[in-house]
Amino acid sequence: MPLPRLIILILGLSVIIGLIIWLINSIYRLYISISFTAPLLANFLIFLIMGLLGLLIYAFIYYFNIFSSRKASRHRNKRYTNLKLPEQKTEAAQENLNAIRRQLETIQDKVAQKALLNRSQEIAENLTRGELKVVIFGTGSAGKTSLVNALLGEIIGQVQATMGTTKIGETYCLKLKGLSREILITDTPGILEAGIEGTEREQLARQLATEADLLLFVVDNDLRQSEYKPLQILVDIGKRSLLVFNKVDLYTEEEENQIIQKLKERVKSFIPEQDVISVAANPQTFASETGQTIQPSPDILPLIKRLAAILRAEGEDLIADNILLQSQRLGEEARNLIDRQRKR
Repeated sequence: MPLPRLIILILGLSVIIGLIIWLINSIYRLYISISFTAPLLANFLIFLIMGLLGLLIYAFIYYFNIFSSRKASRHRNKRYTNLKLPEQKTEAAQENLNAIRRQLETIQDKVAQKALLNRSQEIAENLTRGELKVVIFGTGSAGKTSLVNALLGEIIGQVQATMGTTKIGETYCLKLKGLSREILITDTPGILEAGIEGTEREQLARQLATEADLLLFVVDNDLRQSEYKPLQILVDIGKRSLLVFNKVDLYTEEEENQIIQKLKERVKSFIPEQDVISVAANPQTFASETGQTIQPSPDILPLIKRLAAILRAEGEDLIADNILLQSQRLGEEARNLIDRQRKR
C-alpha cells in the first residue's frame, strides 16, 4: 500500500477510535445521571442508542459494499471495453500470414509458391488499408449494376436486360456519413450463365464474393434452388449477407409482400428477417397524363439505412473476420499443396 494512503488510514482509524471512546464515556455518564431517578428509562435509552449505532454501522457497511461493487464493476466493464476484439483477430491473421510465408518456403512448385505469396501480400495490404468491401452478387440481370448505380448516385457500367453485362469485377468507392473507412463496392458478373464464358465469369464472381466483408445477394423474385445453394455456402463460410429483393416496381404490393415473406421463410435459418430487404433500383418509366415520360427515382432507402447501420456497428468486426478467414483459407491451401508435394 502506498505510504500516503497508509498514513491517511492510520489517522482515520485514530479519529474513529477517539470518537468511539468519547461516545461510550458520554453514554455512560448519561446512564448514571438518569438511572437514579428512572432506571427503566435509562435502560431503554441505552438500548435505543445501541440500536441506532448498530443501524448506522450496518448502513455504512452496506453503502460501502455497494460503492465498492460498483467501482469494481466499472473497472471490469472498462477492462472488457478496452479489449478490442478486432485487434485480436487481425493479430491472429498477421500471425497466420507469417506462418504461411514460412510454409511457402518449402514449396517446390515455384509457380504455385509465387501465386500464394502474392495472395498473402494482398491480404497483408488489406490488413493495413482496412477498407470495407461490399460485394454485389447474384444471377445475371437481377439488377446488380442498377443497384450499384443507385447506391453511388451516378451511372456506372451498362444497365441492360441482357445477361452477362458485367464481365469483370468492377469496384467503385463510396463514402458514408459517420463512417471513417472507405467503402469499396464491387459489381460482380452474374452467376448461372450458360456457356464456357459464363462459367468463367461465375468463378470470378464466387471468388470476389468470398473476399467480401459484406455481401449483397440480389434477386428479382423468389429464390430458386440454384440461387439458394451459393448463398447458403457463402453464409456458411462466414460471409455477412443481406438478401436484396430488387425490381419490386414490377409487382403489385400484395405480390411484393408474398415474395418477401417467402424469401424470409427460406433463409430464416441463416439470415435474419431485417436483413431481407426489398428495393427498386431502376424503376420502370411511365407516361404521365400529358404524355411525358417520367423516370421514377430509385427506391433503395431501406437498403441504405440497413447498410449504414451494419457498417457502423459491425464494420471493424467484419473487416477483422474477413481478413482472418482469408488468411485461414490461404493456410489450408498451402498445407494441401505441401501434403500433395510430400505424397509425390
